[in-house]
Amino acid sequence: MDANLYQQIEKSTAHRPSRDFNANLIFENPELLGDLIHVALDTKDKNHDKACWILELVIEKNPDWLSPYLKIFCKALPDFIQEGAIRSVSKICWFAAMNHLRKLKSGENFLSEKQLKQLTEACFDWLIGDTKVAAKAYSMRALFEIGKLQDWIYPQMRSVLETGYPEHSPAYRAAAKDLLRKMK
Repeated sequence: MDANLYQQIEKSTAHRPSRDFNANLIFENPELLGDLIHVALDTKDKNHDKACWILELVIEKNPDWLSPYLKIFCKALPDFIQEGAIRSVSKICWFAAMNHLRKLKSGENFLSEKQLKQLTEACFDWLIGDTKVAAKAYSMRALFEIGKLQDWIYPQMRSVLETGYPEHSPAYRAAAKDLLRKMK
């Protein structure tokens, strides 16, 4: 573990300039990505949520950088319980799903069948469970992308979104309405 990186993660905040600074540290030193992922996926580490915030920005710009870590990333998805971490990880799931579809157009795979299954299960768990609206919105977007490949997802998702629609916030309803419209 790079001590300087861990120190940067530890003193980072949720504010965008702080997260951007740390993401730029990874962009300038890609060899540190493995250490960042190690902290992000270690849910027992008190700073794992901060590492997830940074990882989100890194993967948003470079989704292929997640490729060597997909096996451990997908395996760790059920372990996340901290809301800030789930928000970022659900967004990373969305990026992974979009990248998978983009790669399929050129005959490549980004996610294996097992990883797609793990990602799908985690996103449904977050969508159905007691997570905050941002994680639900990113989960439903990831599921929407995966649903382009797997016929059973849209009917399941439609049922969950329609059932949850009246009891959730305006932000949830807006995201659900958009995706319900696209699924028709």
